[in-house]
Amino acid sequence: MVKKETSVYLFIGQDSLSKDIRLKKLKEEFLDPRTQYFNLDMLYARELSLRDLQERLLCLPLRAKKRIVIIKDSQNLKQDIKEFIIQYVKKPQAKIILVLDINKYSFKDEFINQINRYSEVCRFKEDAHLDTFTLSRAIDFKKSSYALWVLNQLLRNGEKPERILGGLRYSWENSIADVLQIKKKLRVLLGCDIDIKTGRLRSDFALERLVVRLCSFAKPSG
Repeated sequence: MVKKETSVYLFIGQDSLSKDIRLKKLKEEFLDPRTQYFNLDMLYARELSLRDLQERLLCLPLRAKKRIVIIKDSQNLKQDIKEFIIQYVKKPQAKIILVLDINKYSFKDEFINQINRYSEVCRFKEDAHLDTFTLSRAIDFKKSSYALWVLNQLLRNGEKPERILGGLRYSWENSIADVLQIKKKLRVLLGCDIDIKTGRLRSDFALERLVVRLCSFAKPSG
């Protein structure tokens, strides 16, 4: 019996490196490096409209076996797009590979439960629960790259800038670390809060600058 070729993939988990390796294999198998730019679409769920997705799925590959359409953070798709995809995966376009990249999966998620019967599920490692405490610990240990990644994930998951600042403030106000160090952090937090509220800086840029600055003078704690 000939195995039916997969047209829909579910990437579930938060291990970005392993996801990239799996995606690289798909690109090597189906895309020509010379025309990859024309045959690879990277879409983001929060910004995606139903019409835009439909247009991408109707495009034919250019000098390649397939086109690959990736939707990042698919857990955040709008309801009308979810309903469309539920129908689409039952009879997908033969020349299109659709990759739904999902960070977190709940067994109660009806959308995932419906489409996973028609797709190849690739599970990746899921990181521990991320919150502002995780961010504050990363800053305390001067892990700037990881702290920026945690911040980005919090923002992508819909965490509000004011809640992130409030969480950091709470974490340090209740810390037993050096008092002068805590006061220094809180002054920088206040400056970031003012920059955001006055519109002086865009909130995501202000928070990234805050994290880098805090990591530059934070003392590693035990």
